[in-house]
Amino acid sequence: MNGGRRRGPNAARPRLTIAVDASRGFDPQPTGTETYARAVIRGLIEGGAHDYRLYMRGAPAAEADALRAAGATVDDLGAGRLWTHVRLGRAVRRRAADVLFVPAHVLPVFCPAPGVVTVHDVGHRRFPEAHTFAQRAYLELAARRHVRVARAMIADSKSTADDLVAFVGAAPERIHVVHLGVDADLVPAAPDAVRTLRTRLGLPLNAEVIVHVGTRQPRKNLARLIEALAHIRRERPDAVLVLAGRRGWGNEDLGAVARRAGVGDRVAIIDYVDRADLPALFGLARVVAVPSLHEGFGLPLLEAMACGAPVAAARASSLPEVGGDAVAWFDPHDVTDMATVIARLMGDADDRDRLTAAGRARAATFTWRRCVDATRSVLEGAAQPLPRRR
Repeated sequence: MNGGRRRGPNAARPRLTIAVDASRGFDPQPTGTETYARAVIRGLIEGGAHDYRLYMRGAPAAEADALRAAGATVDDLGAGRLWTHVRLGRAVRRRAADVLFVPAHVLPVFCPAPGVVTVHDVGHRRFPEAHTFAQRAYLELAARRHVRVARAMIADSKSTADDLVAFVGAAPERIHVVHLGVDADLVPAAPDAVRTLRTRLGLPLNAEVIVHVGTRQPRKNLARLIEALAHIRRERPDAVLVLAGRRGWGNEDLGAVARRAGVGDRVAIIDYVDRADLPALFGLARVVAVPSLHEGFGLPLLEAMACGAPVAAARASSLPEVGGDAVAWFDPHDVTDMATVIARLMGDADDRDRLTAAGRARAATFTWRRCVDATRSVLEGAAQPLPRRR
């Protein structure tokens, strides 16, 4: 598998026309996938090495104008069913491009340009029970199509790249591992901002807050985290769990899970947290918990480290690849182990200080600049003619 390294400075590099599916890049409430798409698209345009034609789906006018001002061509194709396969595919056929980049979705069925697609995870194969049948079928078809027709695939992590090879039969030489970055302005919050958010959320001053950030869905393993809280409170009676994020698919009633575990009044379930409030939310945390059964990358873990929060996380999928030795690890299937690791970290100020320093240092190595440069290199390689077969 390739690391997406750029060519030497003296190599000839023709100016390319690169079409981009920007439909997922400008959601007003971005999760990890949308954050990645936005950062990479903006970084590529600002790099100025090539001409970028963005195809959008009902984009905010201000966003579209800013992208045009930065030098991109922006075509808003409107909304509609089968947008990718009908509207995007037709647009790319009408206006030739050297390569089509899809950072957060699938390639059109009919795609005349060499295609590069970012595969964020193959979680439907690792944990099929965490998806509906329809989701599994769609994700499987998409993954197999990428392996068959994409000129190159970008994987968020080596874990995802390995899954593409193991489960879908992808050729390793066509996969480029490109880690995500973290926004430079995600830094530890000022104490006043933390106090203001604590008051706004109605959290007692003596509460020892455990924070989780992410869409609420089965693979996030939040039911076990709530059960772990019941164990933690035997040792840390002031512990409170804050679950921040939109509700995803699934009928899991986390409030009912909390009541059954006897911690109904110690679990605060809040909706999507605006990006501007993320540093303060992480600043509230005695510990940030990331118990996911599977992540393609795990951007909230990286963002928490950048904001100076000590993190306890699942030793699963890509998370150790991102967190390294700057995280306290636990078995995501073992509630007792989860509770023990989190409670120990909550009570050990020295270990929290160590992980805070190590986390900020490690997060600083994950930059969008590096991600964008590696992505550009993959796109340039994909635009080259394939070697002639004998």
